[in-house]
Amino acid sequence: MLTHKIDDEVYLRLFKEDDAEEFYNLIVDSKPYLKEWLGWLDYIESVKDCVNNIKDRLKSTMDNGGYPKSFAIIYKGEIAGTIGFNDLNKANRIGVIGYWLGEKFQGKGLMSKAFKTVIEYSFTELELNRIEVSVAVDNKKSRALPERFGFTKEGEIRQAEWLYDHYVDHAIYGLLSEEWN
Repeated sequence: MLTHKIDDEVYLRLFKEDDAEEFYNLIVDSKPYLKEWLGWLDYIESVKDCVNNIKDRLKSTMDNGGYPKSFAIIYKGEIAGTIGFNDLNKANRIGVIGYWLGEKFQGKGLMSKAFKTVIEYSFTELELNRIEVSVAVDNKKSRALPERFGFTKEGEIRQAEWLYDHYVDHAIYGLLSEEWN
């Protein structure tokens, strides 16, 4: 799945190096909003940082046998956010999904559409057996996705992530291939 049309307004595609400036602007414009739950935002200081991030994403596609691990979420021709695998364990056929949307793209159902598409990609094209999501316990919007799509809450990890000045606990969700459909 290099590009996947979801509907007339939304599709997923690989990032391209020339997306760096638009991606950087999305991050900067949404930084105060995203900073509540994403701990890496201070590492993005320039367009060059986004170029390097995109190069890493493209390399991971090559390292994964040509199967993409991450996608740009495109809404009406603009990058709205990203979704993909923070970790992909081929030996055990497990993928850990991560995702975020820019602030101005919230509330349009974009992430639900993208999330469903990546689940289908995971189980059909990548032939994974299990998908996991790890999300801050208090991040209700992000937790709603795995809950809506039938993931099982399997537990919580205490102080799983450092967010600038405090730790947050994570809820862990899992979905097996046999449970999807």
